[in-house]
Amino acid sequence: MSMNVDINERPQPDKLLVQIAEYVAHTEIESNEAYNTARNCLMDTLGCGLLALRFPECTKHLGPVVSGTTVRNGARVPGTSHELDPVMAAFNIGCIIRWLDFNDTWLAAEWGHPSDNLGGILATADYLSRVAVSQGKAPLTMRDVLTAMIKAHEIQGVLALENSFNRVGLDHVLLVRVASTAVVTKMLGGDRQKIIDAVSQAWVDGCSLRTYRHAPNAGSRKSWAAGDATSRAVRLAMITMKGEMGLPSVLTASQWGYYDVLFNGEPFQVNQTFNSYVMENVLFKISFPAEFHAQTAVECAVALHEKVRDRIDVIDRIEVTTHESAIRIISKVGDLANPADRDHCLQYMIAVPLLYGDLVAEHYEDEFHQGDERIDVLRNKMEIIEDKRYSADYLESDKRSIANAIQIYFKDGSCTEKVAVEYPIGHRRRREEGIPVLERKFVRNLQTRFPVATCQAIFDLCSDQTRLEATPVNEFMDLFVIN
Repeated sequence: MSMNVDINERPQPDKLLVQIAEYVAHTEIESNEAYNTARNCLMDTLGCGLLALRFPECTKHLGPVVSGTTVRNGARVPGTSHELDPVMAAFNIGCIIRWLDFNDTWLAAEWGHPSDNLGGILATADYLSRVAVSQGKAPLTMRDVLTAMIKAHEIQGVLALENSFNRVGLDHVLLVRVASTAVVTKMLGGDRQKIIDAVSQAWVDGCSLRTYRHAPNAGSRKSWAAGDATSRAVRLAMITMKGEMGLPSVLTASQWGYYDVLFNGEPFQVNQTFNSYVMENVLFKISFPAEFHAQTAVECAVALHEKVRDRIDVIDRIEVTTHESAIRIISKVGDLANPADRDHCLQYMIAVPLLYGDLVAEHYEDEFHQGDERIDVLRNKMEIIEDKRYSADYLESDKRSIANAIQIYFKDGSCTEKVAVEYPIGHRRRREEGIPVLERKFVRNLQTRFPVATCQAIFDLCSDQTRLEATPVNEFMDLFVIN
């Protein structure tokens, strides 16, 4: 027999597919901290989406594919009047969540934003609940949503711990698609085998390139890419629930599998059991809509603002000490072409708060940037230096710091003190300090869309763990509808 033939013997599913499916189908989440953090994450994520509705470049993407289409018992999009099929609703919700780069973050060998999964989770939960109520059946509760969030966070975050997709040019939204597919399949009634089949479909879709996140092509696609991923996940889950077959060796198949085609033939490293670690340790972007590697740099710049605001013209150089990942992903020189370019530029995110004492979403817009030439002058005076300890602590499992430091030198030879911040306010180590700030951020974001009474009703519900968890999903979503 010739050896140049394929052996057409269907294998057992890849180990990782089974691990994910077993976790989603059978693991009970027992951590109260995880559920409490998930509740805060829900508030923060929805608030980020509501704030994004102020920006026309975001809202132009929203609504049905065919204008005017409304789906009976469809999923709602918070802060709008849209009522859509769950696939398109997932895109809409995912788009607004991610638009301003203000939702939660996970930093490891791979980066990402686990709350991006809420697009698929919330759209599916609302759709299923509304259909159930129309049939006289019980809807899902917000406890189900929080559980799905915890598990999606865990899948995305654990896969990111030791596997760097960015180093082979691939984008982290792949992990949103995989995680969302797994939990949405479970929500749709899928068992262990259905979850295996659906997740195999998510892997076989391959990967987006990171091109839209980096110079010279950085652009607005990075703001809707996760919405696209979580929306695709809902579609794959629904296809699977209709009986579509899986691809059991999608990762390991020789020549044609994910590892050989896209990961240099290397298998993923997954050395941690799936449970609730990621939700418990997730990073919140509480104070600034800035790429997370720059969060502590912005804190440093805000702290230095009062000391340099009247001496901007006599600054000689700005020494920025940071970690390797920040240098690789967001340090850039040259012209910045659009808001997406600016919110992924370390130097820009330092210059603005040095000048203004704050950094808000509007500071990335063309009109603002073009109106202040000092921003680019300061950018050109920055020296970016890696601190090897910062880089090591960034990857240390019991630290996960995201450290930055800034010191400013003046033309007369004087200088400021070196201001260093190793853990941003959204870090687990600063939870007690951070959660009240997160709640104030949520209320401010609610106020951009709803009257005072509605804001208070939503906040009161979201602040009560027991009452929130017992609330039917459709009733929760009713609060966010704009008629």
